[in-house]
Amino acid sequence: MSRNKQGRHYNRPSYNKPTRRRRQNRRLQFTLLIIALVTAACLFATNAIGQCRSNHSVAYSGPLDPRALTTVTTPDSIPSQIIEYKAMTVSFNPMTHIPNWVAWELTADHATGSEPRTNQFFQDYDVDGCGSPDDYRNSGYDRGHLAPAGDMKWDSEAMRQSFLLTNIAPQYPDLNRGTWRRVEEKTRNKAVIDSIVYVVAGPIVNQPVEMTIGRTGIAVPDYFFKVIINPYANPPKGIGFIFPNGPTQGGMQPYAVSIDSIEALTGYDFFPTLPADLQHIEANTNFNRWSRNH
Repeated sequence: MSRNKQGRHYNRPSYNKPTRRRRQNRRLQFTLLIIALVTAACLFATNAIGQCRSNHSVAYSGPLDPRALTTVTTPDSIPSQIIEYKAMTVSFNPMTHIPNWVAWELTADHATGSEPRTNQFFQDYDVDGCGSPDDYRNSGYDRGHLAPAGDMKWDSEAMRQSFLLTNIAPQYPDLNRGTWRRVEEKTRNKAVIDSIVYVVAGPIVNQPVEMTIGRTGIAVPDYFFKVIINPYANPPKGIGFIFPNGPTQGGMQPYAVSIDSIEALTGYDFFPTLPADLQHIEANTNFNRWSRNH
């Protein structure tokens, strides 16, 4: 298992636990910001993008570099340690003690493996700021996978590494076991149908951090995002999701947004090496078009 670390030691700031009303107000403000970003993306979409979609209504046949597509451009202002695991690339934040993002390739073979689930979480002692499983005990939050164990059934090492705390963040139980899980299952289904998908998932933490758990002081995310591209689908597709770290209603569709809008919100550049004739899929907000099994 190779490591390519970037970053340095950081002192952890102290945090004050906010009231529930304050968290709800912040969440409302954030939701309104998301809606504004998505609306702006739609208003400023150009005729050129529409023309691009019409010209690429068949499956993409050009070469794609899997390693490049699991790399995310992260702003210099965000503390980051890059760790290359067998099946996923992690940008870990030693200040928040959770990932900034986790990226991976999911093939049809990976989605249909038979490796049993590990179900035991581990601390990665080689990563600065990584918490321990005990930090989550009695916290009220699940140890939520960013790259799901269900995507790692093809290999025992990949399965074990998916349970490292560098791939985990505090997640509201109903989200982890409900809508978030359904997106994971749908993504595996899409990998089987489309042969390959590329996925990036991560938390969104309001600044200053409002709530932490455990002795390590693991930040509790306010939201979670996931972006998915299906470059070899016919036609190629992409979609993004933003979920509040709390109760969700109405299934997956109400939380579908464009990949471009998540980039604007987080400052990340997902799939920076995506060929120019596939860039249009990052503007897609049509959940039904992405979800269709053809």
